[in-house]
Amino acid sequence: MTSSSKIAVRELPLFPLPEVVLFPTRPLPLYIFEFRYRIMMNTILESDRRFGVLMFDPVKGTIANTGCCAEIVHHQRLPDDRIKMMTLGQQRFRVLEYVREKPYRVGLVEWIEDQPPTKDLRPLSTEVEQLLRDVVRLSAKLTEQNIELPEDLPDLPTELSYWVASNLYGVAPEQQLLLEMQDTVTRLEREAEILTSTRNHLAARAVLKDTFSEK
Repeated sequence: MTSSSKIAVRELPLFPLPEVVLFPTRPLPLYIFEFRYRIMMNTILESDRRFGVLMFDPVKGTIANTGCCAEIVHHQRLPDDRIKMMTLGQQRFRVLEYVREKPYRVGLVEWIEDQPPTKDLRPLSTEVEQLLRDVVRLSAKLTEQNIELPEDLPDLPTELSYWVASNLYGVAPEQQLLLEMQDTVTRLEREAEILTSTRNHLAARAVLKDTFSEK
């Protein structure tokens, strides 16, 4: 009997990006100028407009084995066949093997999903959202800028976990670990740890700022 994961296998053009981790439901603007990727995108635009984004680590020189499928939702052709496009993250996938590597990589991939939750995720989701609001409030205070969360912040736990993960900056390896997790609880718990640490750091800075401003 064939397992469901084996049924959901397909060939997918692959686009490695330095320190970029795409998550489902999240937008990714791209500027395509390299010749082989112009070939790739022109081919994709004539088919189902989907390709895989994989995080490339420029320090280690390695390409991640787990990525996220992107769908081209809008594109604009520029001179010399360069392309500006907006893409949107779809399903996550794992590369089983490379079918070819020239002129661009094509992999045989299988889709991956989070395991069904075994408990109510809303309390944990609410905690993460509150931590997020604390971080934004403290950041706004420290920078004296008007920083607000979007009104359409996802309220479903899995989508919220993707939103938080995609908005962590300068920590691509951490984002990659979050992408690879197949359990929403584990992902939200790790994000709660990150946000708690960030909140505490910002709160300490805010106290220092208040102390010096009073002198």
